[in-house]
Amino acid sequence: MRPHDNLPLATHTARRKRTMQLAIAGMACAVGLTIVAAPDGALAGAAPRQAAPQKIVSLNLCADQYLVTLADRGQIAGLTHNARNPQMSAIAAEVGDLRVLGQSAEEVLDIEPDLIVGMPARRSSVVAALKAQNYSTLDLRTAESFADITAQIGKVASAVGHPARGEALIARMQNDLAGLPKPGRGRVAAYYQRRGFMTGTGTLIDDLMHRAGLVNLAGKLGKPALSQLSIEELVAAQPDFIIVESATDRVTDQGTEMLHHPALAHIPRIRLPEAWAVCGGPAYVQAARSLVTQVGRY
Repeated sequence: MRPHDNLPLATHTARRKRTMQLAIAGMACAVGLTIVAAPDGALAGAAPRQAAPQKIVSLNLCADQYLVTLADRGQIAGLTHNARNPQMSAIAAEVGDLRVLGQSAEEVLDIEPDLIVGMPARRSSVVAALKAQNYSTLDLRTAESFADITAQIGKVASAVGHPARGEALIARMQNDLAGLPKPGRGRVAAYYQRRGFMTGTGTLIDDLMHRAGLVNLAGKLGKPALSQLSIEELVAAQPDFIIVESATDRVTDQGTEMLHHPALAHIPRIRLPEAWAVCGGPAYVQAARSLVTQVGRY
């Protein structure tokens, strides 16, 4: 009889359980897993936490905005050539000394990034030229609603190693939007662009219109996400507002000249910077506030 053969059954069970735990822990260490004790005393294996990327490159104007807002500046190795253009980029004033890239694969190759962010990154011509390098990529989709924006924020924040920063940003945006009134009161607006293009439903502009209490003329007319409408057709539809890009206040070509046609002069005009609406991102709050304020004057 071995010295412990006469121990209580519970003691034998506890010893067998402990022996099994030690064995599992030894195997886990051998393959690089971290062992965490579960509440009931069971063991769980978790993959080791990956380090946050330190050389991130953006290949898309919209990705620029997420990175500048959510990543540490030291993590950002390159932004797009439009990042400093205030008419296109909502974060132009925040770019500062961050590197702005051209559109060549050689620049990205020189950086040797550990993460490339685009929309989607893998379809970029630059990434296609560098596919043999097998760089890590984060594909983002075009944000067509506030819900899309919050999903993208969470995705990027997690990828750059700052999930709490993303959660805090989403909470701030939700709080800022929660108290906005809806001065549109069901009135009709057309987002009218140069050369007579009109933005339809299922788009970020449409989402902003609804937030302000407006009805999109394109939806009333059964138009797709993007369509062309002549000045005569627009006047006949009798919208309560025309929403335009603020840069079109100045006539620069025939495309912008048509927006100043005398037949449109009697329709109240709402102006939004293109940089706030071209991409879904944190600038959504600024766009919503401006739209609500301007509509509220009528």
